[in-house]
Amino acid sequence: MASSSCSSSLFAAIDMGTNSFKMIIIRAYPNGKFLTIDRLREPVVLGRETTPTSSSSTPFTLSAQSQLIALEALKKFQNTLTSYKISKAQVRCVATAAVREAVNKGEFLKCVSDNIGLEVDVLPGEEEARLVYLGMLQFWPMYENLVLGVDIGGGSTEFVIGRQGIVVFGTSLKLGHVSLTQKFGNSVGQIREHVRLVVKESGLVRKIKDCGFEVVVGSSGTIKAVEKAVFNGYVNKSNVIEVGNVACIGDGRKDWRLSRGEVKGVVESLCGGGEGEKIRREKFFERRSEFIVAGSVLLEEIFEVLGIEEMEVSGYALAEGVIVESLAKVNGGYDLTANARWSSVVRLAMRYNGRKRMRAAVQCTNTAKEIFEGLRKSDDLADNQFAASLDDKDLEYLEAATLLHNIGVFMGKKGYHKQSYCIIMNGEHLHGYSSEEVKLIALLARHHRKKLSSSDHASFTQFPGEMTKKFRFLCTILRVSVALQKMEFSNSYEGFKLVNCGVKDQTCLLFNPLAEDIEEELRQELEYFKLVFFKELLMIAPLSLPDPRDEDICA
Repeated sequence: MASSSCSSSLFAAIDMGTNSFKMIIIRAYPNGKFLTIDRLREPVVLGRETTPTSSSSTPFTLSAQSQLIALEALKKFQNTLTSYKISKAQVRCVATAAVREAVNKGEFLKCVSDNIGLEVDVLPGEEEARLVYLGMLQFWPMYENLVLGVDIGGGSTEFVIGRQGIVVFGTSLKLGHVSLTQKFGNSVGQIREHVRLVVKESGLVRKIKDCGFEVVVGSSGTIKAVEKAVFNGYVNKSNVIEVGNVACIGDGRKDWRLSRGEVKGVVESLCGGGEGEKIRREKFFERRSEFIVAGSVLLEEIFEVLGIEEMEVSGYALAEGVIVESLAKVNGGYDLTANARWSSVVRLAMRYNGRKRMRAAVQCTNTAKEIFEGLRKSDDLADNQFAASLDDKDLEYLEAATLLHNIGVFMGKKGYHKQSYCIIMNGEHLHGYSSEEVKLIALLARHHRKKLSSSDHASFTQFPGEMTKKFRFLCTILRVSVALQKMEFSNSYEGFKLVNCGVKDQTCLLFNPLAEDIEEELRQELEYFKLVFFKELLMIAPLSLPDPRDEDICA
């Protein structure tokens, strides 16, 4: 087990937004790829409890209540950072519009530093726009395109135009879904009038026209929420299905795009229907329902004034851009195209998985990676030609399949592994992968549960013999990882570690905490593991657990 108290491959970014505070924790790879292993969000609404200092809505002071709520959220984040043992040098915290505009930001930031131990960078609007653009490039392979990025926040909206990672234009307008709601409530006419006035006075349309753009990308919670509404058939009310307490599924489009007509349809639905629509809106948009009318109208006006017909939607934004900057500083530069292939896997996983299933998939991926790398380091595998030949590409296939193994649950739990296979195979989702690689990933996802097909099955006919044998090894690791995750031994990245037991033909999987019984499914997978690798995978618990308060653990 790794003894270092700090996880050198883990980085974190905190985005102190006007509507919510968000934190992402990522695992960085040597080749520049990264995987988000945890994502936290606290609905602080820092811009709600503000005290105007004049007859104008700005400048303003952050209220004492807002600051208390913010500190509580940051304490939760700091506790999570401590549990992951992430070095302070690998954490960056940034603040946007609400803090940027507050006259008492100095007092607030000192309070954060003294009480939480976090140093906060307050981003100018243009810098915020640049970092949003870098984040977008990690979600969509648009490095060579002239991209217009639009990010709607709670207190401001950022516009940025860039190509090949270089920003040619960036600006921030004081138009946000929280601030608009604070000023005008859900008065659509007043919101439209104000948005048009601010855009006109800024000269935005002319500046963007002078620069031009080839593709438009939108990010932020508002834009993602509108796209989710389209994806789930919110506009077509007869096509919405109730799952639990959330309306979902609908038309089930599988891309991340919005058209002008679709945005208009969402706005019309949100603004009509009286009390019945309000209830439906609160059920579907949940915490965001308070601000979704203003945010949607703002988005529709942006489409209109800039002549946008279609917008790609990015699941990544400011926080991911901050991560890119952090990695660049540590590594002396960063290849903005490093995630191009992997990002298509992430997009597909995020498309079909909610937060809970995405977290489960990431935990499986972490465990699978730990087992794979531990086996590659094992001297006992030297006599096993095919097991010893597993390489970095095989790890990529394993991680992709593990991240996608449960996306079929979107269609229902029964036979979901087959649905996962069909989604991967039939949607042309995975970009940069050959048809053979896509088939391998799909088959791994298909066989993560239930009966495992024999190597002479028709599914494997297109693969060379070596690949078929590798599939057996990869699938074995995947199945053990999924079985472990189902038992919920751990909720953290450090939950599993592969160690050498010091006994020939045995490898130990060290986990926290100790389970009294091994469920039958896991027992069967461990038996199969022994047959495939000629090694016994034992599960043990450490005699003592590290205390996160120990001085030698980085906070």
